[in-house]
Amino acid sequence: MKYRKLGQSQLDVSEICLGTMTWGSQNTQEQAFQQMDYALEQGVNFWDTAEIYPVPPQANTKHITEEIIGNWFEQTGKRSDVIIATKVKGSGIPHIRNGSLLSPQDIDEALDGSLKRLKTDYIDLYQLHWPNRPTYHFANHNFSTRGNKSDKLVDEHLALLECLDKHVKAGKIRYIGVSDDTAWGIMTYLNLSKTHKLPRIMSVQNEYSLLCRWYDKDISEISQVEQCGLLAWSPLAAGALSGKYLDGAMPTDSRRHFQGGSATFRGTPQSDKAIKAYINLAQEYDLDICQMAIAFILSRPFTTSAIVGATTMEQLKNNIASSELTLKPEILTKINTIWKDNAFCF
Repeated sequence: MKYRKLGQSQLDVSEICLGTMTWGSQNTQEQAFQQMDYALEQGVNFWDTAEIYPVPPQANTKHITEEIIGNWFEQTGKRSDVIIATKVKGSGIPHIRNGSLLSPQDIDEALDGSLKRLKTDYIDLYQLHWPNRPTYHFANHNFSTRGNKSDKLVDEHLALLECLDKHVKAGKIRYIGVSDDTAWGIMTYLNLSKTHKLPRIMSVQNEYSLLCRWYDKDISEISQVEQCGLLAWSPLAAGALSGKYLDGAMPTDSRRHFQGGSATFRGTPQSDKAIKAYINLAQEYDLDICQMAIAFILSRPFTTSAIVGATTMEQLKNNIASSELTLKPEILTKINTIWKDNAFCF
């Protein structure tokens, strides 16, 4: 396993990050324990969770994923072996704090809840799960920020940073990051942290895959220049890149079936065309398509870690093994050709 510096922090995190959002719904605690045991044995020291997990978030399963991880820490005594990242929710989850907007009060309550459930005194990386303002994330391509006032938004960002600073000084948080944010939001946080001597974001957890490369356009430059790298979620496009959903297929044991068939841009005739091209490329070089997809993300100069989630041990082992794969320049060139031929679709 290879390791990379988390932003400007003192933490060296594995380039494969263990995703946990199925634990407590599709995966039992016993299965989650097996995944954690195996991941740590393979050198995966970086794990990501959130207060809303498992996904999709439901009232009867809220917080279970953090509780499972906390139970593993308690049983194994290996808390110090793991760099744990969790997230405070944004607005719109009615069964958690009545769907309130992200605020300093939200952070105060959410952080204490996460610490209790994770059975730990500190969080290594505490992330703001998504901003209050509308963005293009979660396939929200028709978002609008018209009517937002810059001064009001900046004041909101400053208040959140000041709250996080309080918890960093108290020792509850080591470092902070953002998730599902935009270039404007990221630079606002970075500028405020510099001006007011507040904690600096160390990472950006956004969606990135062979089907979703919005990050390339502008945030990639921020990540490299400002040293706050990408933590790529959904590196396999929610499993679509495996090919198991091609031409309308819906395996009954799949995540898409579990979530009621939702696919967004990952399940269209256009995306099928691109996926088939990527699969053909992998076969041309005798590669596993999932490993090729993750290895591509790890080849990007702005990537810190790829977050892999799995419902089976076979999937997890295959995904973690992708860290051993280095793609030849000619493969990367062909990947970019497929992207350019299909980019207008996504």
